[in-house]
Amino acid sequence: MTTTAPQVGKARRVKRGGVLGSTGLYVAVGIAALLFLIPFYLIVRNALSTDPEITGQNWKFFPTHLQWGNVSELFGDTTVDFGRSLWNSLVVAVLMTAGTLLVCSLAGYGLARIPYRHANKVFYLVLATLMVPTAVTFIPSFVLVSSLGWVDTYRGLIIPGLFSGFTCFLFRQYFLGFPKELEEAARVDGLGHWSAYWRIVVPNSLNFFAAIATITFISGWNAFLWPLVIGQDPNSWTVQVALSSYMTNQTVNYHLIFMATAISILPLVFVFLFLQRWLVQGIAQTGIKG
Repeated sequence: MTTTAPQVGKARRVKRGGVLGSTGLYVAVGIAALLFLIPFYLIVRNALSTDPEITGQNWKFFPTHLQWGNVSELFGDTTVDFGRSLWNSLVVAVLMTAGTLLVCSLAGYGLARIPYRHANKVFYLVLATLMVPTAVTFIPSFVLVSSLGWVDTYRGLIIPGLFSGFTCFLFRQYFLGFPKELEEAARVDGLGHWSAYWRIVVPNSLNFFAAIATITFISGWNAFLWPLVIGQDPNSWTVQVALSSYMTNQTVNYHLIFMATAISILPLVFVFLFLQRWLVQGIAQTGIKG
């Protein structure tokens, strides 16, 4: 069968259009990536500079002499124990992530799978908590934590944030789409809801759990207002509170701020790079699309 000239020309135009479209897409993605990397460049550049080089009018792409001594100055500062604040943030973020996964996954699984005539009402009450502004519950939460004697403790920093209505909603949406056949097979073998959850559902939902863990860890690490109020003792400061201490009404230590920022974002970068594949897959499995 012969191919006519118009068909050949059309095929060439389609091919050329596809190549140009792919090239344009790569250019757009490259420009977007470059724009997103600019803040990281500024953080690293200023972290290895002196204050005059940061605030001076003569801008250089990188300082002539990299100030690696800013690292030792940061951790040697006696006014702010930055190493302690990193440890506090790590403990808070890890325990908050583990606790949130446990509490919210059990709540979401119960609402999605356990037969209960008031399950929808409970679910609507959980959704209603999303409509309550955080400012409304902030003071009552602090009064409750203070009355329990949890100020300047890990309990006060972690426990009030263990339950999230939005995370519970995500788990419920995910479990609604989880294959019932696996659970029915488990019940045939004599497993109850609790055993089926631990032995069947969780091992087959690791992608989604990893996605929620990543989001929760980042949120716990970046929390500022609640740790600022609860962690009144400098030994209880998290990394975000420690960062704010370098900027006062009298002085601003620019090089320490940027160096502390560069170090504080490293755990988030590692967590995201390690779990990004599971993060994308997990969000795609939530049932929230479009």
